[in-house]
Amino acid sequence: MREAVLNDQRISAGQGPIEKAESDRVWVWPDLVYTELISLILCSVVLIVWSIFLKAPLEQPANPANTPNPSKAPWYFLGLQEMLVYFDPWLAGVVLPGLIIVGLICIPYVDRNPKGNGYYTFAERKTEITIFLFGFAILWASLIVLGTFLRGPNWNFFGPFEFWDIHKLAALTNINLAEYIWVRGFRTALPANWFIREIFGIVLVLLYVFVVPVILARGAFKGYYERLGGPRYYVTVFLFLMMMSLPIKMLARWIFNLKYIVAIPEFFFNI
Repeated sequence: MREAVLNDQRISAGQGPIEKAESDRVWVWPDLVYTELISLILCSVVLIVWSIFLKAPLEQPANPANTPNPSKAPWYFLGLQEMLVYFDPWLAGVVLPGLIIVGLICIPYVDRNPKGNGYYTFAERKTEITIFLFGFAILWASLIVLGTFLRGPNWNFFGPFEFWDIHKLAALTNINLAEYIWVRGFRTALPANWFIREIFGIVLVLLYVFVVPVILARGAFKGYYERLGGPRYYVTVFLFLMMMSLPIKMLARWIFNLKYIVAIPEFFFNI
């Protein structure tokens, strides 16, 4: 980012980026290899010293009759485990991680901005870099931190220095969207037919996936639609909306105690 800012300043002053002005080249051998070797040795020393002083003894073999509380995945999977609070396993464990991989694969094919190729820049790619940093730092990394330090017994939320009380009871009732509409809104019982019961949630999901991209193409994302073209635009916006579904669902859970937008237990399908 520092070099990107420096390049932005040079470009605004009428100069080229630093990468194109450099005439000297650093050889991979021995310059780069020696630097990486020194870094490897230093990191190894730090990890060895850390492992000596860190109180992390080997515990007894896993006992299938005694599940630890809290039972946590390795730290690099805690983001996915935290997503299970807000989505069903098929979404949090399969669909959304798969879309992350597909989205990263699609970047070179949907990005038609020639600026920033071969040099670092932020001003010429503000939106792309901001969206990537939001997805990685705000969504992915923050979920790992939340699951590591702020989730305790029974996966309850605990403050940074709060005692992890295994008997803590969180008075929280999560409600599906259908219950909000039929029971609280219309003051009636839930319909027996699953399609009628979930029609509002189904329509809301369809509007989010198919109508919102069209509205954005005529408004805030009009420039991207004209530059990318139809197919690239809709692939990009679909991946963007899937990414934004995570913070939207998290806020809906925190503010309204909303559990599922569409809940069809008859077919084990919940969104």
